Amino acid sequence: MAAHKVPFNKPCFEGKELVYIAEAISRGHISGDGSFTKKCAAFFEAELGCSKALLTTSCTHALEIAALLLGLQPGDEVIVPSFTFVSTANAFALHGAKIVFADIRPDTLNMDETQLEELITPRTKAIVPVHYAGVGCEMDAIMEIADRHNLLVIEDNAHGLFGKYKDQYLGSFGQMSTLSFHETKNFTCGEGGALFLNDPSYIQRAEIIREKGTNRSQFFRGEVDKYTWRDIGSSYLPSDMLAGFLYAQLQERQHITEHRSKIWNRYHTGLKEWASQRGVHLPHVPGHCEQPFHMFYMITPSLQARQAFIEFMRSEGIHCVFHYLPLHLSDMGLQYGGREGLCPVCEDISDRLVRLPFYNKLSNEEQDYIIEKILSFS
Repeated sequence: MAAHKVPFNKPCFEGKELVYIAEAISRGHISGDGSFTKKCAAFFEAELGCSKALLTTSCTHALEIAALLLGLQPGDEVIVPSFTFVSTANAFALHGAKIVFADIRPDTLNMDETQLEELITPRTKAIVPVHYAGVGCEMDAIMEIADRHNLLVIEDNAHGLFGKYKDQYLGSFGQMSTLSFHETKNFTCGEGGALFLNDPSYIQRAEIIREKGTNRSQFFRGEVDKYTWRDIGSSYLPSDMLAGFLYAQLQERQHITEHRSKIWNRYHTGLKEWASQRGVHLPHVPGHCEQPFHMFYMITPSLQARQAFIEFMRSEGIHCVFHYLPLHLSDMGLQYGGREGLCPVCEDISDRLVRLPFYNKLSNEEQDYIIEKILSFS
């Protein structure tokens, strides 16, 4: 078996990452909410129009802050898609929510908004749509349902920074949204995240929760003469060195997006005919959505075909991976009423989806090699 010639992911330098890390050290402030943390927050607030952007140590932690802001009581329910990373559900379960699993659409693999209303009960507190692969959920319908039932919407936008739905940025629809800057994302600092608050009424408490339950942020702004323990909370602030790394990547936003769009389109063009002939489905992007080119996946005809493809590609030195397992069939999911057949589309897609290598500096030569090997697979 060949050693991997092409990894699934490779963290990439884009510009001034090391310069900004050194600058943070020279400033003498490498803990949270330093100069680069503030620059990143200001960038997001200006570019995306959110009322407040709070950098966190991960998207998981951003979701946990959102869960605390809900003020969950025993028996309260939160609706999440079954086809998502565990943090989408775990953050709310950790703080007492009963998780209700929604199935996904067979085209975009996003939460199926047509089945959403039947999942709502008097105990439902929030809906958490996930913009899979950075392609927007049907937010008009989701927001209309949420508004009618007086529910909060928290967008898990880990994949979708700078993506749009009907010309509006993903993450700007719900009262809150979360982001990931994990090393597999378009813009990274290794581990990191953010909570965007579109409803200003949540800002003060979110700042307190993020700062160990204290009003320390207000103190440093000179709004109070001392700070103290005000609420429950934890330490969710990333190091300013990580923020410096992230800020360097954000400065290269246009270059990164343009290169990733070329990678995505080369995959789509190079594989379209092969896929059509073999019953393989390529990603679907509705005309009213603008994707940020986060990933490229294929949906094979069967689990056996998927596994054979992954093994073949591995033998050729190319690392391809499957993605989410259905949360409702996990050990924890079963405790929240999960059972086989509950989310049939999710169960089917999960068995058949495979992701191709995709990272910022994937070269034309590497991609040509990947496509060549895929076209030779039958």
